[in-house]
Amino acid sequence: MGSTGEQGAEVQQRSYWRWSKQDFLPEESFQSWGNYKHALSQTHFRFMDRLISRSHDGNEICELRKQSENDMKRCLTWWDLTWFGFGAVIGAGIFVLTGQEAHKHAGPAIVLSYVASGVSAMLSVFCYTEFAIEIPVAGGSFAYLRIELGDFAAFITAGNILLESIVGGAAVARAWTSYFTTLLNREPNSLRIHTNLREGYNLLDPIAVAVLATAATIASISTRKTSVLNWIASAINTVVILFVIIAGFAHADASNLKPFLPFGSEGIFKAAAVVYFAYGGFDNIATMAEETKNPSRDIPIGLLGSMSMITIIYCLMALSLCVMQPYTDIDPNAAYSVAFQRVGMKWAKYLVALGALKGMTTVLLVGALGNARYTTHIARAHMIPPWFALVHPKTGTPINANLLIVLASALIALFSGLDILSALLSLSTLFVFMMMAVALLVRRYYVREITPRKNLLMLVIFLLIIIASSAGISAYWGLKPNGWVGYVITVPLWFLGTLGISVLLPQQRTPKTWGVPLVPWLPSLSIATNIFLMGSLGYQAFVRFGICTLVMLVYYFFFGLHATYDMAHQQHGPGPLKDNDEDTIGKAEP
Repeated sequence: MGSTGEQGAEVQQRSYWRWSKQDFLPEESFQSWGNYKHALSQTHFRFMDRLISRSHDGNEICELRKQSENDMKRCLTWWDLTWFGFGAVIGAGIFVLTGQEAHKHAGPAIVLSYVASGVSAMLSVFCYTEFAIEIPVAGGSFAYLRIELGDFAAFITAGNILLESIVGGAAVARAWTSYFTTLLNREPNSLRIHTNLREGYNLLDPIAVAVLATAATIASISTRKTSVLNWIASAINTVVILFVIIAGFAHADASNLKPFLPFGSEGIFKAAAVVYFAYGGFDNIATMAEETKNPSRDIPIGLLGSMSMITIIYCLMALSLCVMQPYTDIDPNAAYSVAFQRVGMKWAKYLVALGALKGMTTVLLVGALGNARYTTHIARAHMIPPWFALVHPKTGTPINANLLIVLASALIALFSGLDILSALLSLSTLFVFMMMAVALLVRRYYVREITPRKNLLMLVIFLLIIIASSAGISAYWGLKPNGWVGYVITVPLWFLGTLGISVLLPQQRTPKTWGVPLVPWLPSLSIATNIFLMGSLGYQAFVRFGICTLVMLVYYFFFGLHATYDMAHQQHGPGPLKDNDEDTIGKAEP
């Protein structure tokens, strides 16, 4: 059925391409300057309302979807999700980061760095999988955090990851151009337009813009056709990866693995914090739950299956590089191409470039799908104009949301160099994954109006102990990586905080189909590992994170707060959702 809910024939017959003020600012707070001034005067009251009000499963799954006016098409199976996992995760990162970190920080122990970061990623995958099965909507972490931690926490986390997606998409598109020139045997900047603009912004990249636009167009036409195209591109990339692994071991010399730990254990975790981003993108799969035919079966297979195989592939690729040559000889800029050249396979650099190019293409393709669905659900909640929530009646895809993301990414990709974009990368992803683990513990141990207040207070205290002790472990590692006194305090505190939840608090909710095993231990370990990796990124990452968050807060207090308040209290234009529950602060949203 093309339309959801009880919107009525009038809404169903409205054109998708419409541009009235009501489509962008339907809330009562924005109907006049007087209304807006009144809303601003109520900022503190409204903020307190949004801070402690939480959504619930039914609202996210059913009610909010009415804002899109049409359903996304349920056309994906576990097979599609598995290949989407490959397409979203395996990009140029494995080809670039492996050589860079093996040469600078880890040596042959880069394999252990991939194991450590892979374990951390899998812990987050567990959390995403349980949520995606229980709440199969397009919003991903935004929807999950909105239910368990409230509007404000959801806005901060989702806003940061969307910014990362926009900047990350621009960076991948710029890198696509560089690898394309390698295939043509030309200089990296030969296809860019040289201008007199400021350094870092003076090389215009129209090819990056074209690649982003193409990926967004394909994603907008059909989710199913995008999946088929992703199969093909990912299959080609898999063939290239298998060649790299087999050819690498065919030219192996075990003596190149000595010394195995040239930089000590500190180097392993420094490298792990960097190569962790080679695992990024799997959260996009959770946003496709709304289009999955059988979420309870397909999502665990697609998410857990693809990430398990990717972790093994990454470790094998890293090992194949290290057995081909000593870590001191690894070229940090073109590790695999130079390695093959030194063993007499000069032609292989073109195959590596092709594999990286195909990987980046699928990353952009799956990113276009996932990011648009994040945006769609954020717009459904009116944190951004609801025009971006509309789903096209024929394609069943959120074209407007795709337009927003691709225009922002394309503008950045056209002007900004890779070094500028790299400087914008922050710890947003790790922060969101940490928040997801916290949200999972809240979901298991707290149910509103059922859980006693005493138990809620204990849960909050134990969570604060887990987070604080994890931060302490990370800080002590950064200050004294070879010390041990600090761990005598912080590690037992983390253990006691987790044990307190396990022993003193009964679980209030049991997953319907599939759930994270060993709760609360695995989610608590996910919190610890994500915070640990965050601490390994350095202070500049925290500065960038703080600046981005500050900008988002300005937007939130002047727009998002008032739009979501009106939405929750039904003070907006035609087609309102039913409001049965919340007329006062602190209750669940409808």
